[in-house]
Amino acid sequence: MLNDSEDSEEIIERVSALDIGKAELVACVRVPNPDRPGRRSQEITTYSTMTRALLVLADRLRELGVTRVVMEATSDYWKPVFYLLEAQGLDPWLVNAKDVKHLPGRPKTDKLDAVWLAKVAERQMIRASFVPPAPIRLLRDLTRYRADLVNSRTAEKNRVEKLLEDAQIKLSVVASDIFGMSGREMMAALIAGERDPKALAQLARTTMRAKIGLLEEAFVGHFTDHHAFLLRTMLTRIDETSADIAAVETRIEELITPFAPAVARLDEITGVGLTAAHVMIAEIGVDMTRFATAAHLCSWARFAPGIKESAGKNKGRGATGHGNPYLARVLGEAAVSAGKTNTFLGERYRRIARRRGKKRAIVAVGRSILVIVWHLLSDPEARYHDLGPDFYDNRIGPDRKKRNHIRQLEALGFKVTLQPAA
Repeated sequence: MLNDSEDSEEIIERVSALDIGKAELVACVRVPNPDRPGRRSQEITTYSTMTRALLVLADRLRELGVTRVVMEATSDYWKPVFYLLEAQGLDPWLVNAKDVKHLPGRPKTDKLDAVWLAKVAERQMIRASFVPPAPIRLLRDLTRYRADLVNSRTAEKNRVEKLLEDAQIKLSVVASDIFGMSGREMMAALIAGERDPKALAQLARTTMRAKIGLLEEAFVGHFTDHHAFLLRTMLTRIDETSADIAAVETRIEELITPFAPAVARLDEITGVGLTAAHVMIAEIGVDMTRFATAAHLCSWARFAPGIKESAGKNKGRGATGHGNPYLARVLGEAAVSAGKTNTFLGERYRRIARRRGKKRAIVAVGRSILVIVWHLLSDPEARYHDLGPDFYDNRIGPDRKKRNHIRQLEALGFKVTLQPAA
C-alpha cells in the first residue's frame, strides 16, 4: 500500500545563496526566466561585507522578489549578514555546511559554491539550522561569556596551585579550597613578606584551626620574592575575573526577567539549578514549535545515538556525535547532581552506571532531563513531577524481575526449572 510522503517537489521560484567570507561574499540569485517558461535565470555578484554593501545587497534581493536567502555557517562571518538581512525583512536560512558539500570532481570556487547552494536550496533539499530570536541571542552571548570567564578563572587558580607547589608550599594538601577566607589571608601574608610557618598557620579560621599543626608543616618551603610577584599578579587576575563574572550575572538577571516563569519551571527539575536553567533557555529558547517532538530536540542537541544501518545491520559505534558544548556541559552537570539524589533520575543514573558505566549514564540522564525540558517549555501549564526512586521496582514487579533473572542464568548455561505454585 502506498503511503503519503511528507516530501514536497515544489521548487522555490526566487532564491538566493550566499558564499560568505571575511571581506566579501558571492551572491547567486536564481529566478524564473521571463522569456523561456520552465527555465531559470541567475545572477552572480560579489559584494563587500561592509554594512553599506550589505544594504545594497538587501535592496537588490527585494527588487528581484527573492523569498529565501540561504547561507552556510562559515565561522562567525555569517552572523552580521544574517542579522542585517533579517532586519531588512528577508527570510535568511542558515544551513550546515555538511549538508551542502560540494560535488566531488568539480572545481572549487566561491562562485561555483554559491550556484550549487542556490540549486540545492531551490529544490528544498536542505533544512534551516536553528537560529534563536534576538532576545535569546543576547542572553546566549552572556551565558557563553560567563562560562568562558569561569574557565579562565579556573585556569588561573590552577596556575596558583602550581606556583605554590613550585615553592614547596603544600597548602592544597591541607586545605580543600586554598581560595577560601583562610587561604586568601595566608597567600596575602606570603605576598607581604611573611615567611614564618607558625605565623602563617595562625591565620587559619573556623574549622581550619584544627589543622594548625599540618599547616605549619605545609608552609615550610622556599617561597621567594619571585614567587610573591607571580602570586600577586595571578590573584589580581582572579579577583578581576570574579568581578567580571558578577557583572555578567547581573546583566543575565536583567535579560532573563521576561522568561522568569520558564526558569522557575526548569528549576524544579532534579539536578537543574538557576544557572543551568539560564543556559538551557539561552541555548534552545522557549519556543518549542521549532522542535516537533522531544526526540527532535534531543537529536539536535546530539543526545541521541546516531543511526547507521545497511543491509539490515547497524554500523558504527552508535555515538551521539558533537552537539552544542554549552548545553551538553550543563546537562552533564545536572545529570551528575541528579545521580546523587534519591529520586527517579538519581535511580536511573545509578542503574545505568552499574551496567554501562558513568559516562553512558550521564548521557542517558542528560537526555531524560532534555525531554523533561521540552515538555515543560511546550506546555506552560505543565509542572515537573518526580516519579520516585521506586518507579522501576513498581513498574517491573517481582514476576518480571524473576523472568529477567532466569534469562540471565540460561544465558550462562544453567538450566532453570520452575516449580509449580502450591
